[in-house]
Amino acid sequence: MNIGILALQGAFAAHQRVLTDLGASVTLVRGVEDVDGLDGIVLPGGESTTMSMLLDSSGIAAPLRERVRNGFPVFGTCAGLILLAEKIIDGRADQQQLGGLAITARRNGYGRQIDSFEASITICEIENTFAMNGVFIRAPRIEEATGDVEVLGTVNGDVVLVRQGNILGATFHPELSDDHRVHEMFLKMVSRYHNDLEQAQEVRS
Repeated sequence: MNIGILALQGAFAAHQRVLTDLGASVTLVRGVEDVDGLDGIVLPGGESTTMSMLLDSSGIAAPLRERVRNGFPVFGTCAGLILLAEKIIDGRADQQQLGGLAITARRNGYGRQIDSFEASITICEIENTFAMNGVFIRAPRIEEATGDVEVLGTVNGDVVLVRQGNILGATFHPELSDDHRVHEMFLKMVSRYHNDLEQAQEVRS
């Protein structure tokens, strides 16, 4: 599996270490040419408005937006989740969104850097419920999730991990934890996506 990590700005190195430890090949995405040949992509934490502008100026935004809209597997954490949100509260007027995730997200929903915290997250998947430590750094808050968005993780009633189709979004930083099960969840999504593509191609042929 070749997983891209958007590496224009933000905490991409920690994601790279986790994915490499899990046996995935990693491509750091810094230009349009890096998007081809990926099986999935991670949008890391960072500064969402800066990432938005760099996505646009690098030319990556348009092809990546099209892929996301067509079901390509993507995992957004913190600022990455903001980029995927259909609606943003307290965002800049010129901020460019990739969209695809039917949530409303509030930037810095828990406060500023000084208000960063850690908390135990309850994560529920089909036949699999577990708790893991979550690191929240200038984290966004999911104000609303609509449509077929699945709520997978909560902290004190707040939604912190969601999935919609092949999009996985976290308000926290799973790459800063020793528990890699959220990344494993994403890799399973990527594997299922490409298995389904192969089966569909076999049916057509």
